Amino acid sequence: MFEEIRSRRAARRVTPGDGRPLKRFRWWQLPYRSLFYLCLPDDSGGQSVYAVDVKRGQDQTSAEAKADLYLDGRHHLRSRLPAAFPVPGGTVEVRLSAFGLRRCHYVTAGGTEELLVPDRASAEGRRARFGRAHPALSRGIGTFSLTVLVVALVVLAAQLAQQITEAPAVAERVGSFTAPVRPPAWCNAVLTLVTLAAGTERALRVRYSRLLDGTAA
Repeated sequence: MFEEIRSRRAARRVTPGDGRPLKRFRWWQLPYRSLFYLCLPDDSGGQSVYAVDVKRGQDQTSAEAKADLYLDGRHHLRSRLPAAFPVPGGTVEVRLSAFGLRRCHYVTAGGTEELLVPDRASAEGRRARFGRAHPALSRGIGTFSLTVLVVALVVLAAQLAQQITEAPAVAERVGSFTAPVRPPAWCNAVLTLVTLAAGTERALRVRYSRLLDGTAA
């Protein structure tokens, strides 16, 4: 029932495209543009190429936040974010996070999911090529990013618990809590910067955890 309601809402956000050609990805668009592709069979026995073009850094709660779907190089559909574009056999779901893309997946009618292929020139495409060329190092960077977010979550939770239990009414009921580690201001600043870098690295791989990446944002 919930999925049906969500699908109807997503369908209302989709509008027809204007047929304009898809612009080539340029290097100066690395900080803000994402471009992904999906090949699907067409009615003639060939293949159609779908492309999702979306700007990172948009406020997904705003009515101005949009994603575009191109079909064989022509503007096919536009949708407010989060987007669910209807395509043969399923939908292409697009969602943003504070660090970049949260989802850019082809979801079939049977429920299977497939991440779209990033443009080679995009930041996501470059990260994917690096992962294929240096798999061990890539896994190490991914593990480091995950560890950073876990540490940041633990530190944040400890600091929040201390602040909450400092209130007399709360302390009387549950007792006070003192964080085992109280990092100096400069350490918090460094942790914040490293956390932002870790979140961005995960977004380039379209990895998202509501608990970790959502908290880091």
